[in-house]
Order: sequence, then C-alpha cells, then structure tokens
Amino acid sequence: MARGGGTSPEILEETQLGCVLPTSLGTNSLKKSSWGFLFTGIVGGTLVAVYAVATPFLIPALRKICLPFVPATTKQIANVVKMLHCRRGSLVDIGSGDGRIVIAAAKEGFTAVGYELNPWLVWYSRYRAWREGVQDSAKFYISDLWKVTFSQYSNVVIFGVPQMMLRLKEKLALELEDDARVIACRFPFPGWTPDHVTGEGVDTVWAYDISTLRGKRPQGPAHTQSVTQM
Repeated sequence: MARGGGTSPEILEETQLGCVLPTSLGTNSLKKSSWGFLFTGIVGGTLVAVYAVATPFLIPALRKICLPFVPATTKQIANVVKMLHCRRGSLVDIGSGDGRIVIAAAKEGFTAVGYELNPWLVWYSRYRAWREGVQDSAKFYISDLWKVTFSQYSNVVIFGVPQMMLRLKEKLALELEDDARVIACRFPFPGWTPDHVTGEGVDTVWAYDISTLRGKRPQGPAHTQSVTQM
C-alpha cells in the first residue's frame, strides 16, 4: 500500500492515457471533418460551375427546333461577305454564335446586329467585337429569334437547319421590306429560288432578294445589280 497519499504507477499511467488518447482522437476527427467539408465544397462548387456553363448550350437541344452552335468556317464567312458586295443598310445574323459573321460585316462597314439565345456566346461576342475595334457597329443581344421582328434589317444572314427553314421563310417573307436580301448558309430555303449561289459543299451560300421573290423590281438604298452567278 502506498504511503503519503501517492498514486500508484499503474493508476498514474491509466490517468495519463485517459487524458491523452481522447484528445488525440478528437484532433484527428476534427481534421478529417474539415477535409470532408472542404472536399464537399469543392465538388459542389465544381458541379454548380459546370451546370452554369453547360446549361445555355444544352437547353437549345431540348427545344422543338434546335439551332446548334457550329462556328462558321473562314470560307463560309468569305462567301457571306461576297454576297454582301455592293449592298448597304443594316445587317442581322440570326443565331450569331460567337459573333464571327457580325464582326466580319462590321469590318465591311455595315451596322450589324446578332441575336443569340446563349448568354455566354453573346458576352464572348461582345468581347471579340471590342478586341477587333468594331464594338460601336457590332451589337449582340440575348434573344429568341422567333420573338424578334426583322423588318428593320436590309440584310439577313442565317446558318440554319432544315427543321427551321420553312417556318423561318414564312416569318421573313412576312416581315422584310422589298429591298432586303436573305443569305442562307449550309441549307437553302425550301421553295425559294436563289438569286445568287456561291461556294460548294458545306460552304455553299444562297442569296435571296425579297423583291425577286415578290415579283417586284428592286428599289431602295440596299439594292444591288442582279447577277446570275457570283
């Protein structure tokens, strides 16, 4: 039996272990918990960012008529510019994507506007226009093409898909003035005979003068002399 109220070595050891062991376990548990919260936060933030970026690209695919974003090639842009030769007035690109056509038209002296449903592409197009120094004559707006009236434009450019061309043809025929020209890329308008065709394959571009489609003599500042081949 120990004297003087002392504690036996066995009890002392148990007491020390009893104090140290739980503290060590608590520290490790806290560290694991912190890492768990950090990992969860990173994964959650990544998923939110991916959702925010991807949603504007995926939502159009769920629409009845989908107009996917496929960048115009250098040759397609050149063919569109060729169809604008001697033309004047304002220009609109329906489904302007990353703004290539609008910017190219602005560099040719046109007041050009692009309508695009994807906000990321609209913001990027505005940046590109600023970088190219044509931000004053190249404008971009977030909008559904079916909710826009195109009567104020003399030149209309569309990179369409077959599913939309018939409905869009009817809309443009109703809204555009006689001196307007419609330039279709990749796919022609069904039932319309083009005034001009240039390029081949996926780079083919068709130009339709509304005055010709209506059987009227072209008039107005946007008129250009008719040629059968460009």
